This record gives sequence, C-alpha cells and structure tokens, in this order.
Amino acid sequence: MPKVSHPRRGSMQYWPRARAKYLLARIRTWAKESKVKPLGFIGFKAGMTHVMAQDNHPKSMTKGEQIALPATMIECPPMTVIGVSYYKKTENGLRKVGSILAPTLAKSVSRLFPVPKVAGKGVDSVTDFDDLRIIVASGSDKVPSIQTKKPKVIEIALGGSKADKIGYAKEKLGKELTINDVFDRGVAVDIHGIGKGKGFQGTVKRFGVPIRQHKAEKTKRGIATLGSWTPKRVEFTVAQSGKMGFHLRTEYNKRILKIATGEEVNPTGGIIRYGVVRNPCVLLKGSVVGAQRRAVMLTSTIRQNKPILKDGYDVVKVIK
Repeated sequence: MPKVSHPRRGSMQYWPRARAKYLLARIRTWAKESKVKPLGFIGFKAGMTHVMAQDNHPKSMTKGEQIALPATMIECPPMTVIGVSYYKKTENGLRKVGSILAPTLAKSVSRLFPVPKVAGKGVDSVTDFDDLRIIVASGSDKVPSIQTKKPKVIEIALGGSKADKIGYAKEKLGKELTINDVFDRGVAVDIHGIGKGKGFQGTVKRFGVPIRQHKAEKTKRGIATLGSWTPKRVEFTVAQSGKMGFHLRTEYNKRILKIATGEEVNPTGGIIRYGVVRNPCVLLKGSVVGAQRRAVMLTSTIRQNKPILKDGYDVVKVIK
C-alpha cells in the first residue's frame, strides 16, 4: 500500500494566524498603471451562480462551444470621492503630509466622523508632495441587502503621472465613481477580502492533526506532545487550539466575465440570504473569499504573469 500523505494544515506563510482588525481589507501594494484612473473598487458579495458562456480561446478544446462557468456576483454601488490624501517619499517609505475633504459630504459620511461645517481648502492647497490618493466612501446606503447605512471608507491609489493625478482629483472630488470607470469586461483583478469567522476550534479542525486511537491517554482529538524538552517552552510550530477564521486573504487574477445589471442576475424573489441586487453587478469567474454581504476590494492585478484574452468568454446567459 502506498504511503498516505496528509500534510498539516496551516501554512507558515500565514503566521501568526491573527484575525483581521477591520471588515474591509487593507491594501498594501498597488499596481502600476499608466492611465489615470482609480486602481480599486469596493463591492459587496451577493453569492454564487453559474453562467453559460461561449469559449473563444483559440487553443481551447471547447473553442466555439457553450460551456458552464461558476461565477461570483459582487454588487458594486457607486462610490463617492470624499477627499484627497497627500504623501511624501522618505527613507522609510511614504509618509502622509496632509489631506483635504470635499466641500459637501453626504449625510452617511457623518456616521463615521464629524463633518466640518465650513468648507476646507482645495486640491491645490498642498504643494510639497510626491504622490496622492483619493479617499472614497462606498455606497452602502444604496444596498439595502447589507442592512447598514454606514459606508466603508478607504484610500485608493491612482494611475498616471503626478499631473494627471492632480487633474483627476480636481475633477472627481465630491462626485461619484462607477465600476465602469475603473474596470472593463474581460480583465483580471485581485480580490482582497476577510474570510468567514469560525470561532474557537480544536487542533483537528484548525490544523488537521490526526485523531488518536481510543486507547490514547486523556484525549483523542488532541496532540501527542507539546514539543521537545528544550527550549523549555511550547514552540510556535506546535498545533494548538484557538480562534479560527476571519483572516485577510488575497486572491490573484480573477477574471471579470461580465458587468451586469440587477435584472440580469436577480432570480425570482431575490438571491437567497442576500436579497435583490439593485446596482451594477460584477460576475467574477470562480469563487471569492468571504461571507455573503461582506465588503471586498477589487484592485488591478499585480501578479499577472500571462496575458488574458479579454474576449475569451462571451457570456450568453446567467442561470438564475
């Protein structure tokens, strides 16, 4: 009988297994883009479905045929640019040197922080900076399914030169951005999300350690030893019980199959455990990290190692 291989779960790349601080993932690296546009967008996971699409890849075995593809629906209500942040390059990386807010802010933004009663300075008020990012607020009040009116706020990087970024920030400050302003059909994006929380779990579920035989001392679903005699402490590589899930994870190179409307994806009665999609909806190929109704970040891809044919899949029908 061949040797059965069952490697331990829990990669050392994700150590310590700390839970995320916020429901919206933070972005540490932004892609480089020559065109002036935002490099990310906030969406809300609605659920999964499957679509019938025509395969247009020239070397595919199913070229010219209709195939079924799993797809994740992400509702993307318009975001509002509520401010601009300025950064200066230092020896220790970028350092924020100032920020300004839009002259008028929506009532939903006041649920997060006190809104100034007097209009502040303009985009040109800060001159000594090397980079700028726009501060955006999600359109949470336009998505009744997530049952909150408090928006998600995050800084999003811009592509293009410094002059292009200044002009774009002036034009869009206080205005709305749609998903079509950022991404097109067929491109690849990275998904940053927070996984499902699973509470306090034992070593078998958390790390996949083997269940011991019934004659083992004390416990079956425990571990045989806490490690070596020296050093006289439990090493961090020893599997132990603890809180599991709710981790920040990034999935690379997810293809946008289609940017659909709510009428195209809504089944009769709405999506189970979500409701009715009322805003533009992105159909991503495959699954996406996180629970339903949770916010996810779509960003321009940073690890695209091979070209993606934009017209590789032509969605014919969304199965409701």
